Amino acid sequence: MTAQPVPAIAPETGVALGGWLQRGVIGAALLVLGTAALAVPLGWVGWWRPAAALPLLALLAIMIARLTRRLPVVRLETGPALGVLLVAVASGWWGAATHSSQVLPRRDAGSNLQAAIALAETGHRILAVPAASIGGPAILDTPGLTLASPAFFEVGTSAAPAIQPQFVIGPAALYSLGHWADGVGGVLILAPWFAALGVLAVGLIAAVVLRGWWGPIAAGGVAILFPVLHTARASYSEPLAMVTLGAGLLAWVLAARADDRRLALAAGILIGGTCLVRIDGLREAVLLLPVAALGIMQGRAWPKPLLLGTGVSVLLALGAALAVSNQYVGQIAASLIPLVVLGIALGLFAAVLIVAGRRGRSLPRSVGRSLPRLAACLALLGGVGLAARPLFMTVRQDPADPGARVVAGLQQRQGLPVDGGRTYAEHTVDWLAWWVGPVALVLALAALAGLAAHLANTWARGQTLPAWTGPYVVAAASTVLTLWRPGITPDHPWAERRLLIALPFVVLLVTAAAAWLWRGAGGRLRSPMVGRSAAVLAILALVIPSAMATWPHRSERVERGSLSPVFALCSALEPGDVVLAVDSRAANEWPQVIRGICARPALSTTSALRAAPGALRAAADRIAAGLPQGGRLVLLAADSPAAITGLGGTPHAVASAEVLEDDRLLEERPEGLVPLRIDVWLAPYGRP
Repeated sequence: MTAQPVPAIAPETGVALGGWLQRGVIGAALLVLGTAALAVPLGWVGWWRPAAALPLLALLAIMIARLTRRLPVVRLETGPALGVLLVAVASGWWGAATHSSQVLPRRDAGSNLQAAIALAETGHRILAVPAASIGGPAILDTPGLTLASPAFFEVGTSAAPAIQPQFVIGPAALYSLGHWADGVGGVLILAPWFAALGVLAVGLIAAVVLRGWWGPIAAGGVAILFPVLHTARASYSEPLAMVTLGAGLLAWVLAARADDRRLALAAGILIGGTCLVRIDGLREAVLLLPVAALGIMQGRAWPKPLLLGTGVSVLLALGAALAVSNQYVGQIAASLIPLVVLGIALGLFAAVLIVAGRRGRSLPRSVGRSLPRLAACLALLGGVGLAARPLFMTVRQDPADPGARVVAGLQQRQGLPVDGGRTYAEHTVDWLAWWVGPVALVLALAALAGLAAHLANTWARGQTLPAWTGPYVVAAASTVLTLWRPGITPDHPWAERRLLIALPFVVLLVTAAAAWLWRGAGGRLRSPMVGRSAAVLAILALVIPSAMATWPHRSERVERGSLSPVFALCSALEPGDVVLAVDSRAANEWPQVIRGICARPALSTTSALRAAPGALRAAADRIAAGLPQGGRLVLLAADSPAAITGLGGTPHAVASAEVLEDDRLLEERPEGLVPLRIDVWLAPYGRP
């Protein structure tokens, strides 16, 4: 089906604030991906050092600025553009003023921080560990002794061991810049400002599509969402993905509007390149295939550059993951394979659409007339079906899965029936309602259905699809897949990380509905006051529940004060010390902290070795005997001093603190933080 021709839109030649912001967000997102990509070869050879990386990054920034300064953009009024910018800056300041201090690798934020420190200080992505520093090349052949700890894999051989961080390299590379600037504190402060760029991108999408003051309203609606604020406060990968994906969708809107190849190429690079900072960005990359096919069928110029940019960036990102994060890729292969299969299926479907279009096939007239109603009904039925799942479905997984054991423990502590295999995935719409309210979800579903009908009607009439079609389809499909299978341990607010596409999408849908009402509902309302009053009520139905849900968390500082016990532990260690973690919490939380921040070798023990005191003592003897002259083996416990006492040591408390951590609820919205004790005991092995 060939669309009516659309005149090309000339680039904006002025220097209005809106134009600078659009180009600036796209350029900043490209620099984020460029930084992650550059870290792959430099981190591979050990050159990720300021002297090597910073000049290359400066050159990259200059190139990106030159390439983006002439991109066609939409001229926005200064007031709304300034409003979007102020909201983004305020969100960044709020996140920075209340940033977390998740230093221990208890969650992904702490793991990313430790990976960033290791990359920044060594220059290497794969961290070599001299065998002599841990007692000799035969030490790791001892059953139960390992360099591995949560989020850090042991790789190499016992003679040449090494450590590989868990996730893709992007977060470590980007957060390492903060470590170069100001140590650990510099890492902790970066995430809020990346998230602010993401808020800016979402606000600009709304400003470009809806015009007027709807951009600042949408940006504000996203900024006050607690899941957005929660991840912005710590070194998670989600703030980085908000930048690249948000800017990519903005570039896609601009590319489709102007039918511009350069913007389309940038959009594809950003959407596909999101895999460099979050591997599950592959989902959004494959979901754009059918939309690109529709664009090709309508004879537009933007789809092919979009596909080229997406394909190349995805392949490079996956190649980088296999090169420097292959253990992680293997670990999550069961989640990636369905996305690959989905991509193949959507690619074949897109090819069929294109071939059918070139052969002159079109929808029968009767189908074309009913297509808008069918699209709207499918959207409504899909939303209602997802919301109603708790009435007829209980989603479970393999009870032997490690996540199932975590869930079982949480159920027991919260007085719930113990069924560790439950994923609670049938309640994902409830999770959304916790943070935006049920009225906003109803409005969003109505808007989703209305826009689906509009797109179907546009296609059936042979008209060019609106510029927002691609982001709408990708966000809607991504939301459905996430709500169907979130794929995360369902403790809250941890699980809300999965909602960082769904929740902003809800905000944009409600904002679009309000804009439609404000402008008279397409001529359906005779009185402007009725429409404007309804628009105000729609925004209030979104903003008030969101603000009330976020209010209890407005000033939370998760694990604030956790650096103090870390520094106390480092001060208690001496040159030549090798630390052996001898209980469960010590093995889970401290080995990489000791290597990265304390700059001392550390070994961990498995649960099987810890359950056999005689074997544990023999392993400790073997390490101590292999250390060079002047070295000593130091036992570390973090659950209690009992493990050290059992090995004949005299434990000394070197750190003790109480911080606040996120609650871990399964069936309720969290309302605050709970205490977390951090205690560390040390004892030189074989000495009093």
